[in-house]
Amino acid sequence: MKKRKKSDPVTKKLKAWKDRMETKKPFEVKTIDKKFADIPANSTMLIASPKIIDAYVRQIPKGTATTLQIMRKDLAVEYQAEYTCPVTTGIFLRIVAEAAHEALEAGQPVQKITPFWRVVDGNSSLAKKVTFDKKFIEEQRKKERLT
Repeated sequence: MKKRKKSDPVTKKLKAWKDRMETKKPFEVKTIDKKFADIPANSTMLIASPKIIDAYVRQIPKGTATTLQIMRKDLAVEYQAEYTCPVTTGIFLRIVAEAAHEALEAGQPVQKITPFWRVVDGNSSLAKKVTFDKKFIEEQRKKERLT
């Protein structure tokens, strides 16, 4: 029988999503020298953190939806940058959504978890990547009358 290497994805222990919320690196605002996604060269760009994204989503009032683009603009203003990185924002929003759903599965009531469905639409590319059924997102959006 062939022995597996430690780096083999089958044997590698995955971190819980709640653990991924913790980051050693704080947010960063940096000047980018080349055009990146929708950000022009020589612009300042915020690289947030999962906790910053979580805090933003938690402050969205019940029954209110926003978009990833609006969240990025709001965070850029708050952290005195011209833009917020679209790539890391998407990654961190997924971490927030997965950690919230993980907490729900561990028995936390839905009212206590981060309401990520106020930013994540059931038809979004992020909804297609989550490890849980996107019907949960659609149900929560329906309950809050978010369209």
